[in-house]
Amino acid sequence: MARALARGWGEPVLCSDSGSGRAAALAAELGGRAVSNLEVAQEADLVVLCHKPYQLDAVAQEIAGHVSAVASVLGSTNNGALSKAYPGTPVFRLIPNTPVEVRQGVICYSPYPPRGSYEIDHALESQVLELFGRLGRVITIEERLLGVASAVFSVGPAYQALVTEAQVDAAVRLGLTPGLASQLVTETMAGTAALLTARDYDTLRLRREVTSPGGSTARGLDALERGGVRAAFSAAIDQVCEVGS
Repeated sequence: MARALARGWGEPVLCSDSGSGRAAALAAELGGRAVSNLEVAQEADLVVLCHKPYQLDAVAQEIAGHVSAVASVLGSTNNGALSKAYPGTPVFRLIPNTPVEVRQGVICYSPYPPRGSYEIDHALESQVLELFGRLGRVITIEERLLGVASAVFSVGPAYQALVTEAQVDAAVRLGLTPGLASQLVTETMAGTAALLTARDYDTLRLRREVTSPGGSTARGLDALERGGVRAAFSAAIDQVCEVGS
């Protein structure tokens, strides 16, 4: 996710890692410097936490007290845990998905009620949201719903890729080249997303506009329903929420 965010912003980065070499590779790609955790904290106005959730306390022990503000994209790490790890420091919890790399992402933001030794700096909050807003659409959501939301938008790109792959495979079986089939499916997905947005996300309306009674689209939809497409997605979201709970 760190790489996707950095590529989306497209600016030189000040970054660190635990020894993997990824920070140096990212700095070489985008410009900037690979430094230590402490140097990032001391030099940056905002530190974006992209490490593993279990590393929260270890990283905080290095940089808490040196960092001006923190934005976390860590899964399964709530605002309470962030505030405890960084007492007295403004913390912002955001969960993005990978299309932020091409500035078409969804970023869910869960505000934290003012408590403890500081009040939320709303000017700083606006700056943080503007920064992430460059990468896609920022949606404010209650933290208690973030797990379910993540089971839709965070893993969603993988689901959409699987749906694309299934359609491409079916089309190739009947004679299309993989390249042409991929282009047709992908461009159709992009256009459908734009059309649904224009239709206020009314999926039923869109399906009715495309489907003639007894026509080919109706037969295809019936095959998908009989194949259990709804049940499959329902089971998928249950599995993701169960693991993430």
